[in-house]
Amino acid sequence: MDHSLLTQYLDSLEAEYGVRGLEVIVSKDHDIIYRHMAGHSDYDLKKPVTGDEFYYFYSCTKVVTMTAMMQLIEQGKAHLYDPICRYLPEWEYVTVVNDGRFAEDPALLPKLSEPSHFAKNQIRIIDCMAMMAGLTYDIRNDAIQNLLKEHPEPTTRQVIAALAKVPLIYEPGTRFRYSLGHDVVAALIEVISGERYSDYLQNHIFAPLGITNLTCHPTEEQKKRMAAMYTFDSKQEKIVPIPVTYGFDLGPNYESGGAALAGTPEAYHAVIDALACGGEGKNGVRILKEDTVLLMTHSVTTGDALDDFHKLGRLEYGYGLGVRVKISPYMGCSPAGEFGWDGAAGGYSVIDPFNHIAIVYFQHVMNFGEVYRAVHPRVRDLVYEGLKTY
Repeated sequence: MDHSLLTQYLDSLEAEYGVRGLEVIVSKDHDIIYRHMAGHSDYDLKKPVTGDEFYYFYSCTKVVTMTAMMQLIEQGKAHLYDPICRYLPEWEYVTVVNDGRFAEDPALLPKLSEPSHFAKNQIRIIDCMAMMAGLTYDIRNDAIQNLLKEHPEPTTRQVIAALAKVPLIYEPGTRFRYSLGHDVVAALIEVISGERYSDYLQNHIFAPLGITNLTCHPTEEQKKRMAAMYTFDSKQEKIVPIPVTYGFDLGPNYESGGAALAGTPEAYHAVIDALACGGEGKNGVRILKEDTVLLMTHSVTTGDALDDFHKLGRLEYGYGLGVRVKISPYMGCSPAGEFGWDGAAGGYSVIDPFNHIAIVYFQHVMNFGEVYRAVHPRVRDLVYEGLKTY
């Protein structure tokens, strides 16, 4: 096992792209076999990355939300093919825009007034998980804005109820669009479990695994530990500093199932490691059955939906139960069935339950497309090359 090439690559990212700070953790069979930190965590470049930094995880949250939903499904409290209106009655009668261009153009976002018709299909839990519900990622749509005028600090349930009024962009279950589907799943978790989304995660995932530095609501002390944040400026064609911000904030009572979490890479890794080891944490506590984890190694998207997903550029993957799923054994060094996801600031996870390998990568750079196109797959492949398991 030799990860010297991985270390060289990670250390080159500051010079090559301007990534000022990062951390990578790799484990196999619960043992951390590689951990590397590079760069600095402050804007003045005086504080080296130590591993104690907090990051906003953005869409890396989705893997945890899917774990929570799969727990409830595993327990028989819900089923993948249940219509969501069974739990969220405001979603019983949904509409679809008449104009087919909305399904093709991500820049087109439906308004409440958009001409529409009643959907033929009901939205199912699996549709929300697999981003096939017909939703978009417009968290500023007019239905939510109208809600905010009446309730400046709405709850998760109130926001998702308002979202149900917005016309869908395609018939549920027929296409793929990266969307607010996992925010709907957070509301489902609340109704099915009877617990607030953040409380459910704490009580059934974080506390059982002994995790402390993972939260939907960072304290002021934890915010002081936030790594400096940057963004890629397309005009300057370089990474530049910005204030540390969380872009999905609709008030303290709204908890986004797609983006709410913040914490340390080590804390997040504890969840990813448990999934990679068949649902059992390093401390011996099981958060999912092995058979349930294996369900997450299968893609849901086929046909037009898979074509839609491939427009994101991840050609070796399909999209499954809220995670990308590797469907090609020939592209890249990880096995078919490896799954995980990434986040808006460049976070990344790889879950390989066949070899019990978990990989997490964290940086704090927004709007940096190269991290998904080049950095993430390169990190993945260098890990496997170093392990000599491919």
